[in-house]
Amino acid sequence: MGLLDRDHSIAPPGFNRWLVPPAALAVHLCIGQAYATSVYKTALVKHFEASLTEIGVIFSIAIVMLGLSAAIMGTWVDTQGPRKAMFTSAVFWASGFLIGSLGIFTHQLWLVYLGYGVVGGIGLGIGYISPVSTLIKWFPDRPGLATGMAIMGFGGGALIASPVSTALLKMYDPNSGAQGWVASGDAVGKLFLTLGVIYLAYMLFGAFTIKVPAPGWAPAGFDPAKVKKAALVTTENVSAKNAIKTKQFWLVWIVLFCNVTAGIGILEQAAPMIQDFFRQSDGVSGVSAAVAAGFVGLLSIGNMAGRFVWSSTSDITGRKRIYMVYLGVGALLYTVLALAGSSTTVLYVALAFVIISFYGGGFATVPAYLRDLFGTFQVGAIHGRLLTAWSAAGVAGPLIVNAFLDAQGKPGELDAASYQPALLTMVALLVIGFLANLMVKPVDHRFHEPRPDRRESEAAMEA
Repeated sequence: MGLLDRDHSIAPPGFNRWLVPPAALAVHLCIGQAYATSVYKTALVKHFEASLTEIGVIFSIAIVMLGLSAAIMGTWVDTQGPRKAMFTSAVFWASGFLIGSLGIFTHQLWLVYLGYGVVGGIGLGIGYISPVSTLIKWFPDRPGLATGMAIMGFGGGALIASPVSTALLKMYDPNSGAQGWVASGDAVGKLFLTLGVIYLAYMLFGAFTIKVPAPGWAPAGFDPAKVKKAALVTTENVSAKNAIKTKQFWLVWIVLFCNVTAGIGILEQAAPMIQDFFRQSDGVSGVSAAVAAGFVGLLSIGNMAGRFVWSSTSDITGRKRIYMVYLGVGALLYTVLALAGSSTTVLYVALAFVIISFYGGGFATVPAYLRDLFGTFQVGAIHGRLLTAWSAAGVAGPLIVNAFLDAQGKPGELDAASYQPALLTMVALLVIGFLANLMVKPVDHRFHEPRPDRRESEAAMEA
């Protein structure tokens, strides 16, 4: 196990920092499968004879555990290094699929809650934060770009998982050619087994290829004095313990919660939602299951692209301004989606694509936002604590959407109008987040960590 220690992952002199993002992507592309759960959601509803809300709880538990494990283990990840953290994540994530498959095969939903939800969710949280602070240290000159590279894989995970899962479900289910086909529980169980093995292998590759910069390393020509370009960007440092005492932390918590809640409820429902929006008078949707799965993949592209493009853009515009776009413009687009999204599939897809790009951008930009406000000292641990907002949103988003939909009717009976109450609720949340973002100011100096030179001068004065 000594190979997993931080000392064994320190980069040698002359190491190319651009070799680090692929290692981070190896983990994030795997755990990003969480965004493809809607592909087999209807199959689990049928298999367990459960409601949308009961099946949606699986996803909610996973996101809750993501936030809790990230908050609790954030300091451990910072001290132990990314290799040990990514290895631990791989073991938990793969085990979650194996336990979940057992629950599906034995018709015990609580085992799916325990496996994919609790055990897999712990793997999600540790894996999500493990490469972020490392990449910020490798790219101090472009923190937005760094966090975009670290997190875009999570948004793009469904781009791979969605079509692969659909193909595997068809291969494992002999009735896949039937009209109105819904995958069997047995097929979903076999899918879980397959994904568990594949993801374990890829995540271990990322764990054993990740590197951390040597103490004192900096990019060629980098001048830390040039980093402070805006009022919100600090050259000081705040500990994780002190960060949660500041109003800035909780304002950003509200911002992330609102942005995530607005997007996560729709992502979790993505495949059946587009079918419901274009359901015809005879009850048959104009969008097939295969096309709906393709739509999930397209949203994954938007999610992934938004994480990279928007977070990189924030290096130029500043984090506060880019969040005004995510939340303000996002609220307008959600309103159009609720009121006119069913007019044409082109409009629906375009609106959803941009909205989800803002959703992904919010995730990728927030570590850089925290770095601007609190410095680099314990940014990984602070980020972990902030992800409790994701936990709360992981419950609120699906519950809001599924509760409204359960009240409107059963799967197969819903239409575009059934989604309006949920979508307009998301608009209200985005407005709240927009107002919270406007209130973010620089952190008061009393929360800053003492500098070594400052401590020496204070000691000299006392002497």
